[in-house]
Amino acid sequence: MENPTTLLNNSPLADNEHIWGKLKQAIASSSGFKRWQNEQPLKSFTLEEQVRLYLEDTLSTLAY
Repeated sequence: MENPTTLLNNSPLADNEHIWGKLKQAIASSSGFKRWQNEQPLKSFTLEEQVRLYLEDTLSTLAY
């Protein structure tokens, strides 16, 4: 039987978290995000929350 830590590190959840982390970094460094961030009163929000709000805002705009 494999070590539980090895199983967790090889799980789809671990892959998703790794991918989300990379995607979040890429979005946060984009000029569109930085421009959006300067227009928002979100200083008390974490970067994770800001990226999620940015994606929601961007996707809702694209849906129109």
